[in-house]
Amino acid sequence: MHSVIRFIHRRAAAAAVPFIALLFLASAAAAADLGLIEPATLKGAANRWVVLDARPPAEWEAGHIPGAIPFSWETYTRTDTKGIKYSSFSPQELAVILAGLGIDEKTPLVIYGDADKSWGGEGYNAWLFSWLGHKGPIRILNGGIQAWRAQGFSLTKGAERPLPARARYQVDLKPQYAISTEEVQQAGGNYTLVDTRSTLEWLKGRIPGAVHIPWDDFYTGKERRPLSQAELRKLLAKHGVNPGKPVVFYCLGGVRSAYAWLVARLAGLPDARNYKGGWAAWEKRGGQ
Repeated sequence: MHSVIRFIHRRAAAAAVPFIALLFLASAAAAADLGLIEPATLKGAANRWVVLDARPPAEWEAGHIPGAIPFSWETYTRTDTKGIKYSSFSPQELAVILAGLGIDEKTPLVIYGDADKSWGGEGYNAWLFSWLGHKGPIRILNGGIQAWRAQGFSLTKGAERPLPARARYQVDLKPQYAISTEEVQQAGGNYTLVDTRSTLEWLKGRIPGAVHIPWDDFYTGKERRPLSQAELRKLLAKHGVNPGKPVVFYCLGGVRSAYAWLVARLAGLPDARNYKGGWAAWEKRGGQ
C-alpha cells in the first residue's frame, strides 16, 4: 500500500421510432468518446494510451498491466460533510490530482478492472471522466485483466515511472451524466429508476418506484465483458424497463450503478444517468 501512496503522491461514453432515433443522435453529439478496446489492440499500441487500473490498490500492487496507474474509487472518495459515504472528491480536487498524474483533459485513456473486487470500478472511472467532461478518448479494456491474462500478456509489480505532470486538467462538467437527490425526488415518472444493489440490500429498503437489477447482471462470461446492446435490451425488457425512456441507475454510493451506466452508454441508451449519491444520500435526504 505504501508504494501505491508514494506513487499517487508523485503523480499528484412505428411512430415512436423517429423520436427515439433523434434522442440517440442528440445524445451521441454530446457524449464522451467512450468505447471498448481489446487486449491485443492495447498491447500493440500501449504508448498511445495512459492506462488506469481501477481495482483496489492491493490488487494493483499484486500485479498490473505494465505502465498502469492505480486509480481506484476507494482512493478518491470520502464521507462528505453531510455524512454521505463514498462521495467523490470535488472536480477541483480531482483536476489537481489528475494533472499531477500527468493527465490532462485530452489524454487518451484506457481503463481496466475485473468487474468484481472493486464493484465495477472501471465503470465508475469511465463515468467520472465523462462527468468531468474529458475530451480525449476513453476506452474500457474489454474483458478486463482476465482477458489480458487469457491472451498470455504479462503483468508487472512495483512502482511505475511517473509521467511528467501537466500544467492543469481543465474540467468541463457534464451534469447530464449525473442526477442529484433533489432531482430524483422531483422526477415523478420522468425516469425509470434501476436499483443495482444486491437482493439483500434491495429487500431492506429502496427508492419508491425503483426496479431491481443487480449490477453483476450487466456483464457476462468468465471474462465479465459488458453486455452487448442486444443483451442489455433483453435484460431491460425482462424487468419491464423501456430503453427509450431516461434511466437512472443507483446503488449505495454510485460505484456499482456507474458500471451499469457504462454498459448502458456503450449500448447507446439515449439518456442514462448515475445517481452518484445513491442510497446513502437518499437515506439522508431532507424533509422525510
